Amino acid sequence: MHAFPPRADCSAQVSGDLASVALCRAAELGFAAAGIGSAQEFTTAGKHLEHWLAANHEGELHYLRDLGRADPRNLMPGAKSYVAVALAYPRAQDWKELRRHETSVPLPAAIARYAQGADYHRVIKDRLWEIARSVADAANAMVHARICSDTAPLLEREAARLAGLGFIGKSGMLIVPGVGTNVLLGVILLDMELAATPLVPGGCGECTACLDACPTSAFVGPYDLDARRCVSYLTIENLGPIPRELRPGIGNRVFGCDVCQDVCPYNASPLPLPWAAEFTPHPRRIEPDLLALLHQTSGDNRRLVKRSALRRAGRSQLRRNAAVALGNRRAPAALEPLARVLGDDTSPLVRAHAAWALGQIGGERAEAALTRAASDPDPDVRREVADALLTLRAKRR
Repeated sequence: MHAFPPRADCSAQVSGDLASVALCRAAELGFAAAGIGSAQEFTTAGKHLEHWLAANHEGELHYLRDLGRADPRNLMPGAKSYVAVALAYPRAQDWKELRRHETSVPLPAAIARYAQGADYHRVIKDRLWEIARSVADAANAMVHARICSDTAPLLEREAARLAGLGFIGKSGMLIVPGVGTNVLLGVILLDMELAATPLVPGGCGECTACLDACPTSAFVGPYDLDARRCVSYLTIENLGPIPRELRPGIGNRVFGCDVCQDVCPYNASPLPLPWAAEFTPHPRRIEPDLLALLHQTSGDNRRLVKRSALRRAGRSQLRRNAAVALGNRRAPAALEPLARVLGDDTSPLVRAHAAWALGQIGGERAEAALTRAASDPDPDVRREVADALLTLRAKRR
């Protein structure tokens, strides 16, 4: 929690409409949507979370078992209201326009669009500070606040819904009318009462485009995602091997997935979206080369992830993901690089997935590389090698 005194040069007086001050400042700062909610328990969302966790759909995301995240007052005792904001990032059509003059690499990797620009945590928090300061200035009083952007134990999507930013779609994403789902959320908890914003009506009707398009069939049903099957979870949060049956669904994605958003009709508006300039894709992250990712050094990795959300995944994870993507591409050009990784890389995780990729590409050279690795010191690698050899031999029958 932080204290925000009014600035010394501020002559503003309490107007009784601090909500308008907060919302106007949010608009000035470029937020696509903003609203205000009461700091009360999110009862419905809390119960949904309990049922979701009971089904073990969180995978290794054990921190989500902090059920206190359904009540903002557990995060900040004394909180009375909050300001929820949504900052937009490029949609699929915006991204295509931005990169239409780029030259694609032969074996490109796909990175979720939200992670191609600056680290959204820092961008949103910096702007939230400004809103808190504006409220303190307008109130001409000390304001205590807690800034949240993804990392705090709070159900931010539910907070945004209850603050009138939008409604929850069948994908579980917040849909902001006129903007869509390509938004990143932030919340400021405040120790003062601000007038709440009305809820926004809306829904998905009969549409199931997001559920049908998921490449790994991660949706159990509407509003119910099994994170253990989600490409974003598998490529970012999952520290171990990617289940073999789910690897084909990864495609060429090495960090996150945009599929459920790309097919959502609410994201199809031809109108320009006021996305934050900080989220302009960095050239290194638009379509990085899969072979370069596979062989990236520590220095290469630092340059790639610097000041971006990509820092969430470690170098071994990104290289693991690149190996899977290369296996899915079945590109002959990847055969020798994968064979080198399998033969001498220090990471068993990467070697194991390189073995699988060689089995997908096939051919005599792939079989020779796998045969040489049959006595790898790591049991997981040996299992992957054995299965890849079985795959290759089955193809010859």
